[in-house]
Amino acid sequence: MAVTLRLFKIGKKGYHTFKIVAVNRRYKADGDYIEALGSYNPNIDPVAFEIKKERFDYWANKGAIISEGLQKLLKNKNIRKKL
Repeated sequence: MAVTLRLFKIGKKGYHTFKIVAVNRRYKADGDYIEALGSYNPNIDPVAFEIKKERFDYWANKGAIISEGLQKLLKNKNIRKKL
């Protein structure tokens, strides 16, 4: 199974929040996900960012591809220096 780690958009128009999820690459963008790994809410001050690091590392070590948007977010938060 080809897995991607990406941001899953939820919330109402103009007030989006995101879940960080592991999803089968063949699923559509708003389809089911395998596991929720964290959350990101850019609408509050300070910005809320949570991630289950051990589960994130588990999927990354299994060969999951990290989406471009999630890579940018992780670099900005200094979570992963090298992706």
